[in-house]
Amino acid sequence: ESLHSCIGLLGISAGSLLLAVHFYSSPRAAPLIPSTALGVLLLILSALLAYAGIRRSPRNGSLLPSLCLTISVFWCGYGVTFILAGHGALGDAGDLRDAVVPGLATFTLALLLIAVVGLLCREPLLAVVSAATSLASAHDVATRHSSALGSSAVACNYLVVCLVGGYFALGRILYFLTKGKTALPGTDLAKGKAREQSQAMGGTTNPFAATGLILNMLSAGVFGCRFLGITSKLFMGQVPWLWAAGIYQIGICILSYRAMDVLMATAFGFTSILKFAGGYCLLSPAWQQEEPSLPTPFLGVFSILFAVLALFLALQSPLDGLYLLVYVASCIALACHPRGFFGGGPQGVAVAIFGASALVTLIHLYNGKASAKIPTGKGAVKVLLARSSSLKLREGSDLHAPYLGYSKYGDAEVLAFACSVLASFALTSTGDPQAPLATVVIPWVVVAGGILKLLGGSVAFARGKTLESSAFILYAVMWIIWGLTRYGGLSGTTRSFHAAVGIVAFLLFNGFIVFCTLFLNITWFFYSLTFMLVALSFFLDAIHALPAGYDMAATLIFGLVSFYCFLSALSSSTFEGPCLPMGGPIVQLGGVGAAKTKCLHLPARKASSVKRIADILRSGGTCGIPTDTVYVLVAACNRPDAVEKAHRSKRQAQDRPMSLWISSLKQLEPAKHLFTPLLWDFMEAAWPSPISLVVPRGEWVDFLGMKDSAKYVGTPQSVAIRIPDCSVTTHLIDLVGPIVVTSANPTGEADTTHHNQVYAKLGDKVDAVLCDGPSPENIASTVVDCTKIDSGNIGFFRVGIIPKSQVLQILEQVQKK
Repeated sequence: ESLHSCIGLLGISAGSLLLAVHFYSSPRAAPLIPSTALGVLLLILSALLAYAGIRRSPRNGSLLPSLCLTISVFWCGYGVTFILAGHGALGDAGDLRDAVVPGLATFTLALLLIAVVGLLCREPLLAVVSAATSLASAHDVATRHSSALGSSAVACNYLVVCLVGGYFALGRILYFLTKGKTALPGTDLAKGKAREQSQAMGGTTNPFAATGLILNMLSAGVFGCRFLGITSKLFMGQVPWLWAAGIYQIGICILSYRAMDVLMATAFGFTSILKFAGGYCLLSPAWQQEEPSLPTPFLGVFSILFAVLALFLALQSPLDGLYLLVYVASCIALACHPRGFFGGGPQGVAVAIFGASALVTLIHLYNGKASAKIPTGKGAVKVLLARSSSLKLREGSDLHAPYLGYSKYGDAEVLAFACSVLASFALTSTGDPQAPLATVVIPWVVVAGGILKLLGGSVAFARGKTLESSAFILYAVMWIIWGLTRYGGLSGTTRSFHAAVGIVAFLLFNGFIVFCTLFLNITWFFYSLTFMLVALSFFLDAIHALPAGYDMAATLIFGLVSFYCFLSALSSSTFEGPCLPMGGPIVQLGGVGAAKTKCLHLPARKASSVKRIADILRSGGTCGIPTDTVYVLVAACNRPDAVEKAHRSKRQAQDRPMSLWISSLKQLEPAKHLFTPLLWDFMEAAWPSPISLVVPRGEWVDFLGMKDSAKYVGTPQSVAIRIPDCSVTTHLIDLVGPIVVTSANPTGEADTTHHNQVYAKLGDKVDAVLCDGPSPENIASTVVDCTKIDSGNIGFFRVGIIPKSQVLQILEQVQKK
């Protein structure tokens, strides 16, 4: 944490120093730092700040991640503008002013909001950094509008940022080097107190929402400044702000999925599309004289998607739901105005978006840091829904946990299906085939149908949904290629054969996906089948054999099916129980997974899951659990029937008997007199660790209550016993008592290193799986022969993660003692 803080603060100090030097020398004919070089350096520092803002955990409640990400996007857009100015792409000083003022004005207010929250929440140094950067931006705006004002004030403010940021970074470096013993005044981020506040907020809080709202302010500021007359025109010099906001917005979308905030992540994905479309429109004069036209039906559909999302988001947070309604108004204004982004109506709505974003940003920043929250109406919605017996909100930090129990991301299917709707309805626009770029279609198809769908496929893959992720990624590639080829002016008269061959390959791949969805559910089958109709229309168009109206009908059918999938995924992520069912599989597989009731998959990070696993073991069940090495299959020793069941399900070989695990030597205390002193001391010194000790079998085994099933544990002469170095496992054994353990795989197969593999290898033969993702180690434990330890000799049946030398060193220390 301290190291990432140092990186962020040093980056802010370095960038501020560069800008201070630039503005101090700007009145000269030749500035000390050329514009191009300054722009490149700012881009490098913006990437460094983005890394620091993402890597530093925002859960401790500090404003530093928000500050780093905000200044990162500020310097990204600013840097690109400096590069354009250095290459003469912005023309005179008026163009440069119109290019930079929207971004400067936006970040003046955004950084001021962060400074206010920093002062209210007792982070004075961060407040000073934010306020000084805000003042520097304000002075920069004033300087560009009035030549009478010098740039020295801008340089002085950036110098203050450099000095305060350097002091803060020095404090964090000292804190890091001294391991928390030394901290300069004002640089202590009060981790413990902030973490307690964060836990009190609940697991559904999205710490990156404020940064996403600031990005909405930035894009709205570009068009709002033109409406208010602050800038004289809209042109390509403002594209860096819009596209920087769009790129960072996609990043915030991913981070929101990491925060398990599916609805806000979907909202940020939607708004990123508008940012790319706005930038595309401002670039259009580079290839055509006329202003581009926007497809009205598409924007109508987009407004419906925004409205539906706002409705569901209002159930989670009424404030955020009301906020999204301004985007519904924006889409309607764009659809009604023939000039699109260049019209006064959409620009007026942009001013409303700017003001609403600023207000909601302030609330999110304050609620993310302060102990006393500004009410957002969430409690009122809970009270209303509590009276309903049919609707119940999904809540808790694991509300988006997948069936297999472990994922770092929320479910992105809502965004992926919505992007399918947008891309399909974008294709219904009728443009001039001779001037395909005159109609704005590429952003809707390439960004929505391509980039964001790729994002949805990647997140689905991270959640273990292999088939769904394959479909999303395949369709995303198809939308990108066809969108650029058909609506980017890349298709020529010789495209027929080459395009047709590529589309046939896509049809074959999609045919395989359609076949696989027969075993998934009915909705996914129709989703993939209707996309086959769309791909077929692409093929017919490529060979110039497209029937009149077929492409329109195919895309409309696919869009309607995608809209149902969007509603179903949205309701499933919001309410307990599917309000709009996806349906069952058309063809039922036999074997693993065919049973109506599958074994439970419970996340290991929840104490309630460990308690439930313990209840299953006490009731005579068998479970797969994580350990300090690989996953294992366990049963309670005091349930002989469960021990025998574990032996049968594992198909245990005689030369690989099951072992015994305990959580503490106190569980063997009643039989301590049956162990030799040296063996007892060696066990005490070696555990907890991934070291299994094979000890002589004796009467002590009878204390464990295995009765006749004891024959399945160990050999007639010895038993392997261990205390694992895993808090989850030892806590489970504390609840259940000693357990019988064997590897969670059929005899002769490789060790199981992920909870998905437990079910894949053992199927319904286990009653539950405690899921903790990938194993910390892929190597099994070291098995030591202690049957002759009293003679001073030990052997090794298997050398695993612990080397021989370390085991022998432990034995030597015990013998000396």
